Amino acid sequence: MQRWLNFARWLPESGIVPIIYTPENPSYPLIDETLISQVPVDMQILRTRIKEPYRIAEWLNPKSKEYKAGLFEENAKQSLLTRFQVYVRGNYFIPDARKFWVKPSVKFLSDYLIEHKIDRLITTGPPHSMHLIGLELKKQNPNLKWMADFRDPWTQISYHKALKLTKNSRRKHQNLEKAVLQSADCIIATSFTDAKSYRKLGARRTEVITNGYEAADFEFQKIVQNENFRITYSGNLEMARNPLVLWQALRELTIENQGFRNELKLNFYGNISTGVEESLVENKLEDFVVKHGYVSHQQSVEGIVNAELLLLTNFQDEASKGIIPGKLFEYLAAQNPILALGPPKGDVSEILNQTGAGEYFVHSDLEGVKNYIIEIYHRFKSEQGSLKTKGYEQFSRSETTKKLAGVINSV
Repeated sequence: MQRWLNFARWLPESGIVPIIYTPENPSYPLIDETLISQVPVDMQILRTRIKEPYRIAEWLNPKSKEYKAGLFEENAKQSLLTRFQVYVRGNYFIPDARKFWVKPSVKFLSDYLIEHKIDRLITTGPPHSMHLIGLELKKQNPNLKWMADFRDPWTQISYHKALKLTKNSRRKHQNLEKAVLQSADCIIATSFTDAKSYRKLGARRTEVITNGYEAADFEFQKIVQNENFRITYSGNLEMARNPLVLWQALRELTIENQGFRNELKLNFYGNISTGVEESLVENKLEDFVVKHGYVSHQQSVEGIVNAELLLLTNFQDEASKGIIPGKLFEYLAAQNPILALGPPKGDVSEILNQTGAGEYFVHSDLEGVKNYIIEIYHRFKSEQGSLKTKGYEQFSRSETTKKLAGVINSV
């Protein structure tokens, strides 16, 4: 939700003062307390108490916390309890387990919007239950200008297939998704491919507003280059995005090049799944791994700035080519080379080509991945410094918020 924290901070610069609505007692998979300091003291925030089943699920099965973040185990490794919980999650909590937020939120907001004469509403998801709040409020007041911000797709997201849906449940998801897309006055997408998909499903108007980076986060002194060749990944890494081709390339390089072997460090800022760890062990890379775990946002930024190569990995399937991970924009601001993996012709490749910030590969391109790592390693050894990227400033939060303000004013 850093996307909307930063939008809310920057919107007043464009003459728009946001009012934030959020649950008083939500259950989240991860919480960064340091971000509280970034919330303006004068920002108006509305809160109501909400019921949700996640705490019970986490008590029954600790893995539930990972599933809430979209980190699903491979089917073959799921316990009977896990399979049951995933089935229940997909078929009885449609569109998601936040569905119990909808009725109390609509009840509270319907009165509030009228009383305060508010005529514009933005919902952001996932969880897509937030869009159902907007849908109900739009039904009650057709004159309400409603914008639905899809940070990730709904039925097209990779883990949707892992929910063990029945035909009837799949149809319910699709019908709700269509209702939202066709009822909102504007759909905001975070990628070009997603915007096209939403238009095909009947969206009246779509706008692409990507994620971005906060320029102030990068106003600190970079650590002088050290003796390690640091390949850094920021964020959670689950099996569905496990870059096996990278681990294979690194294994071969550590065998072929003793200098590379002596200098390699694999930094992970965030949680990595058990399956990913097993892949690293299988490729004899465990001695090069430094697991920092879940850290503050600023620590993560410092980690990517002080890296020689940044890793970005997306799902392999064609349906995921529209996913542009938010970390890409912070990678761009760090101005360190980016090695990105994903499906053919992914939207990430378009941004890398525009900015000259790195190279994009499909998950099967072992030779390409290996050659690019060698290229960046030689650059590191010759002390050539950071890349000279171009045009990445368009993705600063201040610039993306100006575009959002234009959409709000034109709806």
